[in-house]
Amino acid sequence: MHPLITPEDLSDALSARPATVVLDVRWRLGGPPGRQDYEVSHVPGATYLDLDTELSAPPGVGGRHPLPDPELLQQVLRRAGVREGGQVVAYDAGDGSVAARVWWLLRWAGYSEVAVLDGGFAAWEAAGLPVTAEVPAPVAGDVVVRPGQMPVLDADGAAELAREGVLLDARAAARYRGETEPVDPKAGHIPGALNAPTTGHVGADGRWLRAAELAERFERIGVPGDVAVGAYCGSGVTASSVVLALEVAGITSAEKPAALYAGSWSNWCALDREVATGG
Repeated sequence: MHPLITPEDLSDALSARPATVVLDVRWRLGGPPGRQDYEVSHVPGATYLDLDTELSAPPGVGGRHPLPDPELLQQVLRRAGVREGGQVVAYDAGDGSVAARVWWLLRWAGYSEVAVLDGGFAAWEAAGLPVTAEVPAPVAGDVVVRPGQMPVLDADGAAELAREGVLLDARAAARYRGETEPVDPKAGHIPGALNAPTTGHVGADGRWLRAAELAERFERIGVPGDVAVGAYCGSGVTASSVVLALEVAGITSAEKPAALYAGSWSNWCALDREVATGG
């Protein structure tokens, strides 16, 4: 399954394959909760999952959004109706960064048939497709979570990759340079990391750039095609979209994906590691 799916193709998939599960993961840093938007309107049949409480472990030294316990994640996915052999599509309200976390989590859990809705809920509405406030009651799924199917970095691994390969920082440029830090206790970036803000993955219409455009962007940033590459952000969420974008660009593949520093900057700060500033 391609990592991205258009609203029209998702609509067709829902008609042709009832086993397609749609997950609404709208979320905002600092709130209000995305569930409020879901309760007003969502893609018909979509189930809401909360990033903070259902798709992450409790915050701590491991970061603000540590990877969830595999058994608990399996329970969450089964409640949402995720089945072996089916398809899953996730969407959010913005540039796909939060939905990409779900894409990455499912791939990490050994589930390959998962995609991000290109353009998110806004693109679904813009296409004139139906929405509803009705909350579905999914038939329980039978998915089995098999963790560890995507490469994960810890702080030492991230530092080594920044020295010997390419480590991409998905945060906004001002946070990367250390000019501002609205969330974490330290400002700056991991020494040696390059800045690749997630906002650069999408165009003015909110849709993801084409593969060739993404490849050109990563080339400008300084990502060669033959080097180990990984990504981090504030808490390991939006960096998932860098992993996805690298795959869409053809720089990595489903067989050899980019690594994710799951704890990201929030873990790096908690460990009091060295910080770099400037561009």
